[in-house]
Amino acid sequence: MERRTVVYDAESGDDHERQGTVWTATSHIVAAVVGSGVLALAWTVAQLGWVVGPLVLLGFSCVTYYTSALLADCYRYPDPVEGAVNREYIDAVRCYLGRKSVVLCGCAQYVNLWGTLVGYTITASTSMIAVKRVNCFHRNGGAGAGGDCDPSGSTYMVVFGLFQLLLSQLPSLHNIAWLSVVAVATSFGYSFISLGLCAAKWASHGDVRGTLAGAAVDAPREKAFNVLLALGNIAFSYTFADVLIEIQDTLRAPPAENKTMKRASFYGLGMTTVFYLLLGCTGYAAFGNDAPGNILTGYAFYEPFWLVDIANICVIVHLIGAYQVFAQPIFARLESCVACRWPDAKFINATYYVRLPWPRSSPAATTTVAVAPLKLVLRTILIMFTTLVAMLLPFFNAVLGLIGALGFWPLSVYFPVSMHVARLKIRRGEARWWLLQAMSFVCLLISVAASVGSVQDIVHNLKAAAPFKNSG
Repeated sequence: MERRTVVYDAESGDDHERQGTVWTATSHIVAAVVGSGVLALAWTVAQLGWVVGPLVLLGFSCVTYYTSALLADCYRYPDPVEGAVNREYIDAVRCYLGRKSVVLCGCAQYVNLWGTLVGYTITASTSMIAVKRVNCFHRNGGAGAGGDCDPSGSTYMVVFGLFQLLLSQLPSLHNIAWLSVVAVATSFGYSFISLGLCAAKWASHGDVRGTLAGAAVDAPREKAFNVLLALGNIAFSYTFADVLIEIQDTLRAPPAENKTMKRASFYGLGMTTVFYLLLGCTGYAAFGNDAPGNILTGYAFYEPFWLVDIANICVIVHLIGAYQVFAQPIFARLESCVACRWPDAKFINATYYVRLPWPRSSPAATTTVAVAPLKLVLRTILIMFTTLVAMLLPFFNAVLGLIGALGFWPLSVYFPVSMHVARLKIRRGEARWWLLQAMSFVCLLISVAASVGSVQDIVHNLKAAAPFKNSG
């Protein structure tokens, strides 16, 4: 074993090679955007109805694309084409808005990134459970969901976490473009399968179910909370601003990175919006106001069992890749902070190169694997903690809604708008300034309202689960 000491630098200059294109960036975007949220779209549209549901989906899409275009211009400072590179979202905020905004941005970005990891862990385990449940139902001829047909999700969350421990040892986002391509392919796979299953269900009864106002409940208060939770789910489905700068940092130039990123955002959001509208509306037409919270795991489909299994396996594979897209910025920030805090510690700055005696293409051939103790320890602790939290809060719709509500306004709207105003020096009181602030304020109200609905649903689920825990 050979030992070398290197200085960890997550924010190095232009020394790393960027070979990303508009298509690799689009792959990263689709991998980040099309995830857990797509499985809840039928339920989401059911809460909003045939009129408001599609309009809200289109509205979120337009706002997200517009603000992502503003954010893409902030990758370089002060000029979007020739300026100095900002490698991370928080660096762009520091350049354009000053240090006072950095703390708020850091909290919003990294809490949202980490919350997304929790949501992905819950969703992946839910799909793993669905595979076992569907096969169990098939063997038992459609028997009730008791006994072995309703397994616990904790074991599957641990399995998913172990996969992430292995993938987390990849150096950075630049090294996992292939993983995003696989994730995009599988996202198309389960989206098409879900769409096909919903279309078949719709065709089986032939009528368009649902109402203009959405699902009705006995108490108006419950209806209001469901609508707010639905808004949070849609916000979660469109949020990718917290990794936009990191994705843009993979692009080669020329052409200018901001132009390429705007095209990638247009293609990525355009494809996902089409999927969202098709799946959400088809699922609502098929199930009406009884649409399940998760279209693939909510007791909606059991046959053909092999097709439902393939769809859920695609969900799992997709989330394995998307998890890393959101996790890599957290890893980089943690390791950078620790390395800056203790710059002379050998354990932190050392990299060990282990020589493996394969593949044996020649008698002297060996493979060298780099092992960094800091990376191994920090990433393992973070993934273990994330898995533990997911095990304690396994509530699919509520967790997705809360993550989307907390991250949408500050990351997707407020900071991009504020940096745009600072970059173009738009004066307070101008027409453009008022329009931008009005958009930001409306999005703030939506985020606050969705947060209230999500927290209420989590509290309700915890209270409902308490008697079962006490009786056990």
